[in-house]
Amino acid sequence: MKPFTIIKTEKEDLEKQVNNLVSAFMTRRILAFLIICFTLSISANAQDLPIGNGKKYTLGEIKVTGSTRYNESTVISFTRLKTGDELYIPGQRLSNVIKKLWDLDMFSDIEFYITNVKDGVADLELVITDIPKLSEVRIQGIKKKRDKEELIDENKLKTGVNVTENLITNTKNYIENKYKKDGYFNAKVAINTIEVKDTTNNNLVNMVVNIDTGDKVKIKDIDIIGNDQLSDAKLKRAMKNTKEKRIYRFWKRSKFNREDYQTDKQSLVNKLKENGFRDARIISDSLVKIDENNIALNINVEEGDKYYIGNIEFVGNTVYTDEFLHRALGIKKGDTYNGVLMNERIEDAEDPNATNISTIYRNNGYLFSSFNLVETNVYNDTIDFELRITEGKEAYFDEIRVVGNNKTKDHVIYRNLLTKPGQKYNQQDVVSTVRELGSLGFFDAEQLSPEFIDPDPQTGTLSLEYNVVEAGASQIELQGGYGGGGFIGTLGLSFNNFSIAGIFDKEAYKPVPMGDGQRLSLRAQASTFYQTYSLSFVEPWLGGKKPVQLSTSFSYTRQFLYNYYEREADRSRSFDILGVSVGFGKRLTEPDPYLQISHSIGFQRYDLNNYNTGLFTYGDGFSNNLTYTLGITRDNTRYNPIFPVGGSIFSITAKFTPPYSLWNGVDYNDLENQREFQLEDDNGNLIDNSGNRVTPANAVGDQSKIDQEKYKWLEFYKVKFQGDWYTTLANFGENKNLVLRTNVEYGFLGAYNHDRGVPPFERFYLGGDGLGSYSLDGRETIRLRGYPNQSLIPLDRTSLSQASEEDGATIYNKYSLELRFPITLKPSASIYALTFLEGGASYDNFRDFNPFQLNRSAGAGLRIFMPAFGLLGIDFGYGFDPIPGMSEANGWETHFIIGQQF
Repeated sequence: MKPFTIIKTEKEDLEKQVNNLVSAFMTRRILAFLIICFTLSISANAQDLPIGNGKKYTLGEIKVTGSTRYNESTVISFTRLKTGDELYIPGQRLSNVIKKLWDLDMFSDIEFYITNVKDGVADLELVITDIPKLSEVRIQGIKKKRDKEELIDENKLKTGVNVTENLITNTKNYIENKYKKDGYFNAKVAINTIEVKDTTNNNLVNMVVNIDTGDKVKIKDIDIIGNDQLSDAKLKRAMKNTKEKRIYRFWKRSKFNREDYQTDKQSLVNKLKENGFRDARIISDSLVKIDENNIALNINVEEGDKYYIGNIEFVGNTVYTDEFLHRALGIKKGDTYNGVLMNERIEDAEDPNATNISTIYRNNGYLFSSFNLVETNVYNDTIDFELRITEGKEAYFDEIRVVGNNKTKDHVIYRNLLTKPGQKYNQQDVVSTVRELGSLGFFDAEQLSPEFIDPDPQTGTLSLEYNVVEAGASQIELQGGYGGGGFIGTLGLSFNNFSIAGIFDKEAYKPVPMGDGQRLSLRAQASTFYQTYSLSFVEPWLGGKKPVQLSTSFSYTRQFLYNYYEREADRSRSFDILGVSVGFGKRLTEPDPYLQISHSIGFQRYDLNNYNTGLFTYGDGFSNNLTYTLGITRDNTRYNPIFPVGGSIFSITAKFTPPYSLWNGVDYNDLENQREFQLEDDNGNLIDNSGNRVTPANAVGDQSKIDQEKYKWLEFYKVKFQGDWYTTLANFGENKNLVLRTNVEYGFLGAYNHDRGVPPFERFYLGGDGLGSYSLDGRETIRLRGYPNQSLIPLDRTSLSQASEEDGATIYNKYSLELRFPITLKPSASIYALTFLEGGASYDNFRDFNPFQLNRSAGAGLRIFMPAFGLLGIDFGYGFDPIPGMSEANGWETHFIIGQQF
């Protein structure tokens, strides 16, 4: 067989990217064949010319061989060559046939061979090889499954696609460029294809993509040229995410990211504009590679002249006067020109809560208003402005809809909407409604989105649709741990979107009736020496018309006297506590809608059975506790209650008992001199502390009887204050805010009657994580990381040693600073990391109170919120100060957080 290679076309020169023809059905291929056959027939009728030393032959037999899935007769028909044709070999006609075959993008190799020549008749063999098809793709070198799937999708590497050299080259270049844009300048990609051996002769290959991203290059230097008025340091600080490599840099990356760099270049220009340089611009910038791991950025800026504000006039305003708009703008003649600030004062699209002229109009119904700031005159270094206002018609809501709620009933959502049909549009009401729906806890706060439907500037109407994504509202608490002197097990169920109206509806149990926004909580906790059971129910809208909250609770505790040294409980000595409470809360409208006031009445019955401790001198007896609690709370945090990014929470609570000593006629200072409260033996004879009989003049008071009288009905008042501020320090993208939480707390327990004193209940216990808190005697566990549970109690002033753990404190203060950064805020699990500094102390009286003498700690932790389990977390805290009564710093403590917040 004699080959001729002059007319062979190189694959590398002619091959094109795979098109959709190869993945279509056979009917589409046949259609393509017919179209090209028609074209070839026209070419065949054109004059055939020799190429090189081409000779004219009569075409004899034609054969099609090679690796192909196409039928031989179909391919021959496609070429439009037939026995008896006269043509030059090599010649123009055969060259055109080969080019048309290449244009199909179906073949990886095409060659004609002369197999026989006799009497001017030449037999030809057409050898073709189909382009292989992709069977599967394997990506190596990166770990995340999502990243792999994105690369496959972005490069359209789907099963059945033709694997051409063009496809391989484009895929390689795309991936390398993608990683280089992210700062991986040394990224390398190698792509191999492996033939799939099978019996179907389908010419399949597997593709293996090996990715070596290398390390991200870092920015060693940023050189800014052309800035005479503003220093390099100020301009570099304006570039929030493009930073030079420095040893001290912890929070900001020095790794290069092209998208961040483009954004930061605009921030640099804005910084110049903020300082009066209206015409500032970047003339040029370049990236210089220093070595494999370091680059330098050279930025050439032109500052231009510095300008000042001249006259500012308002045109088109009828709703607000010029004087009012001047005050709202807050920029006056003679100020340094600041284009960025001026635009923000007029309209800030990035912050819907910002106070500016736009929000003033839109909070008053003028949704369709528009604002156009125009420079009317530039003279010397001064610019005059004209703000042209198109007020438009007042907008009114036509229809308000909520979509996406499958469990939560419509009325629960609609009663929390601050926007109503027929109401004048108010932008603040829309923003506040999003916050209200997010705070319910029934929906994913990060995905709440209001959407305007059919806004019509001509009629001044629009509809509003709130899109909600429901999150799990029920939680289970299953806890086991060591605290309070023994093992503690807890089982709790909390249904935060309960429906008591559905308890008799069998079909509503999925697994319990849901959807009415009520809260039902059941909790049981037990250890070797106590059991606690509690039930609570909350109806947030009593009567369904106003946000009046009804809350009820019932609790029962039995605890046995526990010996902490022997780690045994004496079950013959018990302390029973029965408690019930009813409360009402109401959201106020003045001075703002964030304020809530609550009232509650509670009653606890304490029964002691041979239960003697440092606080209870009467081991057999009882106490009654009837209280009224007033609470005022202002909560304007936004927007996610799990991870607030702004706003604050303030609360003050005051708890009172009736002042019984004002009317009961008991002289508590003289009880020891009264016969019924003096020590006596079993026969009723007066005795002293040693058991000796004494005369009435030498009688001794029986402290247990005296205390039983004092605490028959508890008498006290208790005041607490807590404030939390949330401040976003930096934003690293969507839902990536670095947030500072600042917290202060104070508490005081006092007595009306000094002779009666502060009761042994309702005290503060500072320190630890609170998991060891088990008693329902009104005590409050104040968590302070870096120290053991309930360890920061005042010293006994008489012995200067640590008081008993049961004593607690009557005064405490606490301060915290906490930096939080979210890892993910998805509905299935919200996770954020934190670091903290905090300090606190507790006291017995104001003589010892010192707000600056604190038990200090620092550390880090992690929080995970899952709808089914509530808040979980762990903290590692280091206590810098000794526990009262000790001499050395407490050191490291590990704290587990379950269903609670710090």
